[in-house]
Amino acid sequence: MKLLIDDANVEEIQRLVEYYPIDGVTTNPSILGKQKRNPKEVLLEIREIIGSDALLFVQALPTDAEGMVEDAKAIVKLLGENTIVKVPSIPEGFKAIRILKEEGITTCGTVVFTPMQAYLAAKAGASYVAPYVNRIDNMGYDGIRVTKEIQDILVNHHMDCMVLAASFKNSQQVLELCEYGIGSATAAPSVIDAFVKNPAIDRAVEDFIHDFESLGEKKTMSEYLG
Repeated sequence: MKLLIDDANVEEIQRLVEYYPIDGVTTNPSILGKQKRNPKEVLLEIREIIGSDALLFVQALPTDAEGMVEDAKAIVKLLGENTIVKVPSIPEGFKAIRILKEEGITTCGTVVFTPMQAYLAAKAGASYVAPYVNRIDNMGYDGIRVTKEIQDILVNHHMDCMVLAASFKNSQQVLELCEYGIGSATAAPSVIDAFVKNPAIDRAVEDFIHDFESLGEKKTMSEYLG
């Protein structure tokens, strides 16, 4: 499963990329708005941090197909070919996805709340579809189940499209989708950190160190073996 950071805070992205095997970064208008900075500067900094080979998702803002296409071209021109344009999964979005597919621009059908939205975005030519797990839960439905249904649709119909699961509230949700074979997921820094945030893990590491230090004053293998 591809793992992406759902954030635009460059300090957090830099920290996570240093420690974790991250495949890219996803942004949206709300995430960029929280930075209170010129979005062009932020996106260029993110691209520099993650490198040209990593995936960077950026959303087109207009609600009409023509405007979405114009935004998409500007986004890819600035940030490179491994930039995926997020397009809302609405009728105008499906139209834009089809146009962008013909022009060789990779898209992600976003704001997905139902399996049929995902199906239409994939059929229009999106390479990714992004169901919002936690937001679906907040509507009174089961976000994990809906995401699994979308995965089944894509697999059963041999569609050239991958689920990009988004909007998580905890690491358990990510784990359940990882076990199911979901192709990619994007999570906030706090959720990614929670993958390994466990007192038992820290205690085990401390025990190993304590037991080893009982051998003598040397504290590392390199000190003994060098």
